Formats: sequence, C-alpha cells, structure tokens
Amino acid sequence: MSWFVVALVSYFLLAIANLIDKYLVEKVLGSARAYTFIACVMGLVVFLIAPWFLTWPGFSVLVFNLFLGFLFATALLFLYASLRRGEASRAVVIIGGSTPIFSLPLSYFILGDQFSFSQLIAIILLILGVAVVAFLPKHRLGFWDNIFTSINLKQKYSSHSVILALASGFTYALYFIGTKLAYEQQNFLSAFLWIRLGAAVAAAFILFSPRARREIKDLFKHKPSRKKNQSLVAGNQVLGSIGFVLQNYAIYLGPVALVNALQGVQYAWIIILGVILSLLAPKILKEDISWRVLIQKAIAVVLISSGIYFLFL
Repeated sequence: MSWFVVALVSYFLLAIANLIDKYLVEKVLGSARAYTFIACVMGLVVFLIAPWFLTWPGFSVLVFNLFLGFLFATALLFLYASLRRGEASRAVVIIGGSTPIFSLPLSYFILGDQFSFSQLIAIILLILGVAVVAFLPKHRLGFWDNIFTSINLKQKYSSHSVILALASGFTYALYFIGTKLAYEQQNFLSAFLWIRLGAAVAAAFILFSPRARREIKDLFKHKPSRKKNQSLVAGNQVLGSIGFVLQNYAIYLGPVALVNALQGVQYAWIIILGVILSLLAPKILKEDISWRVLIQKAIAVVLISSGIYFLFL
C-alpha cells in the first residue's frame, strides 16, 4: 500500500479523534482533568506485553522514565483544557505548529543538536503559521455571524485556549526531547512501558480533586446514556491509537519529511469536518466558519505544513 494513502487515512482518523476529544471534554465529562485521567489509565493496556519486554533500567533511569510520563500527562491535560475552552481547529493547529518551534531550541541546549539552514526556514514558517491561528478574530463576522446569532448559537472564545495550546506544545516538546534521551539509554519497548506507567501515576493525582472524582464516577454510573458515553470514550481512544500506528507505518513505508509535512492534512481535515458539523450539528460542535476565518486557517495550514517539511529535510 502507498505510504501516501496510509498517511492520509491516519491523519483523517486523528482529525476525527481530536474533534471527538473536543466533544467529550466539553459536553460529556465537562473536565479536562477527568478525560486526562481516563486516557492515561487506558494507556496501561499496553502493559499486557510487559512480561516479554519490560526490563529494570536502574533507579535513576526509572525516575526519569516516570518523569517523562508526568510530562506526557501534563501535555494531554493542557491539550484537553485548550479544546474545552476554544475551537478544536485553533487548538490543534497551534499545538502542532508550536511543538517543533519549542523542540528546536530545546534540542540545541539539551541534546547539542545544530541548526541547519532549512531548519531556520522551518522555524520562521512555523512561527508565522502559529501566529496566523493565534490571532484569529475573536468574534464572527459577516453572514455566518448573523445566522448563528439569530438562533442563539454564538461561540464563546477565550484567549486562555491559545495560552493552554502553547503550554501543551512546550510540554510536548520537552516530552519528545526527553524520550529521545530515554530511548538512547534503554530498549524502546521497555522505556515506552515505563513512561506509560509514569503517565498513569501522574494522572492518579487528579483523584485528589473531589470534583474530578465525581465526574469520573458519574461516567461509570449504570445509565443508558452513560454506557453510550463510555463506549464513545473507549472507541475514541482506540481510533486515536489506530491513527498513531498508521502514521508511524506511513513513516516506515515512505520519506519521513513528506509524511510529517502531510500533518497539515490533519489540520485541513479538522477545519473541513468542523465546518460540516457546525452547519449540520451545531449542538455537537460550533466553530467560526466565516470566510475570513476559513481563509486564515487555510493559510496557517500551508505555512505549518511547509515548516514541518523544511524541518525534516
């Protein structure tokens, strides 16, 4: 199968997963903390392979692995909080564009990596792409604004969403740099398992919040609507995992630079699906779909895709 087709399918699945994430943290759980807890705990399913691949790395390396899990859980928390407070397309594009921006200087200071000319171009393009999304207008304009206002579906915006998305991008950058160090010191699968355990341990601290406990407990109450929500949460985690595996398989089949550059397709899918849902099912998802905003988002997708391409040249 062509790597191009595999990549397109993977980014389509990841886009759907992101939109469902938005719906779950806003409409179902009502809490980014509760959803982070569920996502991290469900990640422990990979421990089924632990008897064959898990090895003792030494105390200091173990602590480092668990710390990486903490970073991963924190990045997820910021991601879900950003999705809850703002538009899915805005949050995901900012996170996807800012992570490489933060990763490059961190890799220079922590890993000793050097910048190439193409990477400097990538930084400029990524910064421009993130800026285009970060400074989207906060209010609808024109025709669509009047339509949504007339039916009392006005979107609530918050600059906190942008700040949380940037925080998620920075934390993901720290996490990726840390995993690079971890995988250099130990077996990949063993390190991966320890990091997943660290994420679950970090998520357990969420249980100290009485409100988060109530929200998690409420999801598992024996009601027909709750059973449907449970299935949606579990199904979305599976969907996101399949998308992640296909993305890595596409990298295995084809050029890394081109596969990563196609990540812009994920942002485009989110914009397209967001428009469709905003028109057909605004109670599920409401995004700004004025022409000015859509053109601005499309420009951001092109800039970030180009930046990611230059980054991996």
